[in-house]
Amino acid sequence: MNRRSVLSEVLRLVLSVATVAVMAMPSAHAETERRTVHDMTGAAVAVPVAPKRIADLWFAHNEVLAMLGAADRIVVTVDRPQQQPWLFYLVPELAKARHVSPGGVDPESLLADRVDLAFVSSGLTQASGLRQAGLSVLDMTFQDVGGLLRSLTLTADALNDPIARERAARYHRELDAELARIGKILGNVSEDRKPRVLHLASIAPLQVDGGHTIVDQWIHSAGGRNAAAGVSGVKRPVTAEQIAAWDPDIIIVQGGVALPGHDANGDVPTGWDSFRAVKSGHVVANPVGMFPWDRYGTEFLLQVRWTAGVLHPDLFASSDMKDAMKRFYHDYVSRDLSDADLDRMLSGRGPV
Repeated sequence: MNRRSVLSEVLRLVLSVATVAVMAMPSAHAETERRTVHDMTGAAVAVPVAPKRIADLWFAHNEVLAMLGAADRIVVTVDRPQQQPWLFYLVPELAKARHVSPGGVDPESLLADRVDLAFVSSGLTQASGLRQAGLSVLDMTFQDVGGLLRSLTLTADALNDPIARERAARYHRELDAELARIGKILGNVSEDRKPRVLHLASIAPLQVDGGHTIVDQWIHSAGGRNAAAGVSGVKRPVTAEQIAAWDPDIIIVQGGVALPGHDANGDVPTGWDSFRAVKSGHVVANPVGMFPWDRYGTEFLLQVRWTAGVLHPDLFASSDMKDAMKRFYHDYVSRDLSDADLDRMLSGRGPV
């Protein structure tokens, strides 16, 4: 082969490689297919018209994407099977996602994962640094039920598909109906007949959830009075002496936290056995599902019903609880749970 032929062949190979590379690159048109949405802080964010590769950097929000039918789009997550076993049991496709720790997420690694949309909570991961790297980031932080519903609607809007929008709208309707149903049943219950409830976020150290929280809202919606209402915020440190002074009728311990005396390795706080709720046997473990029901997840719908049954067993049939759970997980994550699964979930235990 002469020199001219060699040069021609080299040029042909170079052009072929260049053509393949160009074809592999996203088109300029695809890059401009974006729309603006406003996150929970009100920030205007340009997001893909149809996001396909999502980083979900808030523990509570992964179940939101799962119930909206987008779990298969999560390529990066902060959740782990050890911390949220029911989430990975019910949504096995989440296992393919790369795990990262919140707060110290490397933007370059998200770009390498070709993430086109990220969800964060400002208490764990700041959006600004990720946005500066060129990522589309939505801050989903909220503190109350109204925020939960707005966050759900916003997520469905960002996903921009009919399944997500339909499920978000259905959830909103079902929660409104459930709160109205419970409120009607409790309509004749006077304030002094509503038990004083203490929600413990932690046993060691002792931490309570006070007023101006989503916990405070489900306590009131279920017909209770928050014994720690004078404390503002979540996971507030408290002494055993203060709990004794509050003298709650019922103590609810956050899902996944071992009850004192029920775990050989668990700590029993000083004075625990002197609390009236403990002596009367009114200490219960909160159920736990894809996320602890009692905190910032969409299982809030189940939490209110369960709590109403705990606080007012004479007014709410316990048999209704399992039926509601079966409908919820069937409708929102397309999973049919056995009675054994439901019993474990209700007792705050993980799947087997």
